[in-house]
Amino acid sequence: MALALLRRWRPRNGGGAADDFTVPLPPGAGGILREVLDPTGSPLAAADVTVTALDTHRVVARGTTDPFGFFLATLLPGRYSLLIAVDGMRPHGETLDVQAGAAACERVWLQTAETPQLPTPGTWLFDPPHTAIRFIAKHVGMGHVHGRFERFEGGIRIADDMTRSSVHVRIDAASINTGNNTRDAHLRSADFLWVDEYPYIEFTSSRFAFRGGSKWVVQGSLTMHGVSRSMSLDTTYLGTVNGGYAQELRCAALAKGELHREDYTLNWRSMLARGIAVVGPTVQLELDVQAMHRTDHTPTPPD
Repeated sequence: MALALLRRWRPRNGGGAADDFTVPLPPGAGGILREVLDPTGSPLAAADVTVTALDTHRVVARGTTDPFGFFLATLLPGRYSLLIAVDGMRPHGETLDVQAGAAACERVWLQTAETPQLPTPGTWLFDPPHTAIRFIAKHVGMGHVHGRFERFEGGIRIADDMTRSSVHVRIDAASINTGNNTRDAHLRSADFLWVDEYPYIEFTSSRFAFRGGSKWVVQGSLTMHGVSRSMSLDTTYLGTVNGGYAQELRCAALAKGELHREDYTLNWRSMLARGIAVVGPTVQLELDVQAMHRTDHTPTPPD
């Protein structure tokens, strides 16, 4: 019922509140309603919204806007902070008081975020203690398997023209870790990664494509189990800072991609036929990277 009312609401004269709009509320509760729009006035779906109680500093409501750009939360009376965030947009934050029997209704326009300053041209090496290569795979009949690779090396060569930059990652396949020794031994076997024959998994980029704001697509080739296939990594550039014990110049990025194990001759169907419980055919990859600007004495990335 509430969502149906939300979709009929439009503030008059482009204003920020709806005096003639009411939301059904439980006795003693209040609420907040936000309609989130982009700079052109179009609804922003799937915007992340977080509501935090200021007295306890606990998150009391979290969700995303619906396809019409609306978010509604029913809350106890009190003082709250509200944060709305969308990739490529400046976050919106505010403090509000929620009163029993009332719903604070506002329209919010998010503005395009400034593009972060790109890294200095040159070579940047992955910092393993602050870098993670993770994956999530569907386990047949048993939810999801979460894992990571413990040993890897890589680097990024930033060109004067960012689209001509390159990245190379070499992963030690035997370092796979899902938190289960029996499963990890099976994943290292010839049924899966066959690490004795193919000790490395490698990604080599071929192109950087700008997608606006802090978003890039890194296109390249992933080689695993002796097979190479094209892959795209949806990448969010997180900026450059001076950090670490020695205040090194660092850049950071988060990259996500998807692979299908059957593309790499990992015999998922034959193992199912033999009754072997395995992870499913689709694997989600995530690279959470920090890289340090190379100095003269630092080795170059692997070729």
